Amino acid sequence: MGFFEKISQMNNTQNYISSHKEQFLNELLDLLRIPSISADPAYAKDVEKTAHLIAEQFTTLGLDKVEVCATKGHPIVYGEKIIDPALPTVLVYGHYDVQPADPIDLWTDPPFEPVIKKTEIHPDGAIFARGACDDKGQMFMHVKAVEAMMRSGELPCNVKFMIEGEEEVGSDNLEEFALNNVERLKADIILVSDTGMLANDVPSVTTGLRGLSYVEVEVTGPNRDLHSGLYGGCVANPINILTKMIASLHDENNRITIPGFYDKVIELSNEERAEMAKAPFSHDAYCKALDIEDTYGEKGYSTMERGSIRPTLDVNGIWGGYIGEGAKTVIASKAYAKISMRLVPDQNPNEITKLFMDHFTSIAPKGTKVKVTPHHGGEAAVTPIDSIAYKAASIAYEETFGVKPIPVRSGGSIPIVAMFEKVLGLKTILMGFGLDSDAIHSPNEHYGLFNFYRGIETIPYFYKHFTELSK
Repeated sequence: MGFFEKISQMNNTQNYISSHKEQFLNELLDLLRIPSISADPAYAKDVEKTAHLIAEQFTTLGLDKVEVCATKGHPIVYGEKIIDPALPTVLVYGHYDVQPADPIDLWTDPPFEPVIKKTEIHPDGAIFARGACDDKGQMFMHVKAVEAMMRSGELPCNVKFMIEGEEEVGSDNLEEFALNNVERLKADIILVSDTGMLANDVPSVTTGLRGLSYVEVEVTGPNRDLHSGLYGGCVANPINILTKMIASLHDENNRITIPGFYDKVIELSNEERAEMAKAPFSHDAYCKALDIEDTYGEKGYSTMERGSIRPTLDVNGIWGGYIGEGAKTVIASKAYAKISMRLVPDQNPNEITKLFMDHFTSIAPKGTKVKVTPHHGGEAAVTPIDSIAYKAASIAYEETFGVKPIPVRSGGSIPIVAMFEKVLGLKTILMGFGLDSDAIHSPNEHYGLFNFYRGIETIPYFYKHFTELSK
């Protein structure tokens, strides 16, 4: 039996997975119990603890050159297994940091005390915990998939892992790490599971991601908080002004009003839009899942198009003045908001940020001062569906799901995908197994046991077919 004939079955790998499911789950639950919140310095020790736990996993499963790499922020965990330099190399990227759990009171169970509960969508059970899907659960699938292939003697190619702890705060130190480790990170493809699929019976591969421009705005009126009876109607109220300014950023058709915002937006052809429309989508089910009467967005585009191929602008937070118990009749001196803009291919995040800053400051009325502070951003990315990596992923899904996956463009942003291509010269394949209903970044985030195990089962087939197609 030849080498590729031997690995084409992967029976030993699948048997190993089947017999170690309980172990895999318990190890993931241990990982989820650590509050690795990268945004809050109070959890810095927990973030570092998580990094070392992953490094222990790498060492235990037999990776070489395992290292917890210090950065200016949180560490990056690296490990590799080179079985033959002549064979292809897959570089796995993921992140172990998680979003803050706020608002805590909306969680049914404590966010870092994972529980397994059955739901309508997950009749076999789902893991409820912060990070269950984004991205500990999905990242850990790759660790366990490689473990299964190595324990079974069926790892068909080389593998490298790069797991960071700052994705949720913009991956500020990842590019520097990549630039300093170009040789160490040499590979043929980057494999990521930080996206989702359409449904448990409708697998999909993400072929596009939107870019991001994220800003914070501050509107200042008087030099101190004022009595609303004595000064109301006499001076500009920063909260009133800010809400008016924000409202003006969309017109009656929900198009963004910033001059030049759409100049570089690529309009898809009718043929491309028709192809996108083949993906299953139920308007009623979508509204039911979100408990809304109807969808809302840019005129002339479908819900799926609005969430993938069109740019958007949304307020992510707004605050100012008195919000405590009872009443305090005050005109606040300042008001604030955080605003994100999701971008499509050819929109440059730096250019969009500049357009926003110029426009937002220009519409501020006299009697107010406006400050715009840029935060993180990133470019959009598109993965070609005629590549070896996409074909390998498609066959892998077909092996475990029984149907070919649908290529879809995601509305989310993973800025590092464009950065990897620029710095490392590598394309990324996005094999996500989560669902839109998994409530990532929200209270009661969860990840289906079906999805977790099916991901572990599918990933080895990607390695197999990518190796075979690369011959």
